[in-house]
Amino acid sequence: MPIFDLSLYLVTDRRLSLGRSLEEVVVEGVKGGVTMVQLREKECSTLAFYELAMRLKELLSPYKVPLIINDRLDIALACDADGVHIGQSDMPYAVARRMLGYDKIIGLSVETLEQAKLANELDVDYIGISPVFSTPTKTDTLLPFGLDGIQQVKQICKHQAVAIGGIHAENAKQVYQAGADGIAVVSEIMSATDPCKAARILKETLKR
Repeated sequence: MPIFDLSLYLVTDRRLSLGRSLEEVVVEGVKGGVTMVQLREKECSTLAFYELAMRLKELLSPYKVPLIINDRLDIALACDADGVHIGQSDMPYAVARRMLGYDKIIGLSVETLEQAKLANELDVDYIGISPVFSTPTKTDTLLPFGLDGIQQVKQICKHQAVAIGGIHAENAKQVYQAGADGIAVVSEIMSATDPCKAARILKETLKR
């Protein structure tokens, strides 16, 4: 099983980057303490997605930060990414594992306690608890878990869990204390005027 650190997980969204290149924001976030990066692209062509993934992989390599591709197994395979993150309506886990093998990271989003329980039957590398709080960046999910929901998931689930949705510097510590193995953020870093500083603040919050 691959070794990785879920503690500060950045999920990209170029629409929130305040006109800056996605690569610039990601690298600054990594310099501030981001430990994993998920490249999420819903609106670009396959070629543009592939080229961006290749650039990010090269930029992240010196920092030893894993690059995870959202949903697109073809892109993950083509750029030899460190793994893929799938949702409940994406490619079935068994197919993803067969295609990627066991030396790659596979994460799975869970949106209910029942889905978290069912994930125990799969040898995924981690689950994403989504969403913890309501957020404008994820409008296609069910009711938020809240802090109590994180605790409930961790009581029934055997996997590492990263929490996502409405997390920022003011509530990150509470999410961590509720049992999450890591926090995933989008706008808190992507839209920060100083992504490096924003990541550093989140990282220091978790350490405290």
